[in-house]
Amino acid sequence: MRKDAAILIAEDDAGHFELVKRNLWLSCVENEILQFKNGQEILDFLFKRGNGVKRKENGSYVLLLDIRMPKVDGGEVLQQIKRDEELRKIPVIMLTTTGEEDEIDRFYEMGCGFYMVKPVDYRKFMKAVESLGAFLSLEGIRVPSIDVGQRD
Repeated sequence: MRKDAAILIAEDDAGHFELVKRNLWLSCVENEILQFKNGQEILDFLFKRGNGVKRKENGSYVLLLDIRMPKVDGGEVLQQIKRDEELRKIPVIMLTTTGEEDEIDRFYEMGCGFYMVKPVDYRKFMKAVESLGAFLSLEGIRVPSIDVGQRD
């Protein structure tokens, strides 16, 4: 994956965020990693709203998105991203504890790229994130730039 592509992690659990970040780095992922503690924060970042940090024009992003978050849940975040002409290009990986088949199917139909169930066991969770990091660190993984400069 391009080194200038930022990894966005929408995760309200600080412990899960730290585990994901640490294990991505252990997997040789050198990209910038940003945390968003609820669905509203990630939407504000992506749509350049509010007072917080905003995405860069022509930036490249991968989003790791938890489903159950405060303010705006991951399902609504995914819907808003995939309805937008430019933001729909962002690869979205659902990273959640919910492994129900109907829900997994629903999120794939909504446009997520991958659905990863967070194992309850700590070691299995670390191993799963390491595998995700290994995948993201592959040089052949392409992430599109998001160009919406006309809307600012």
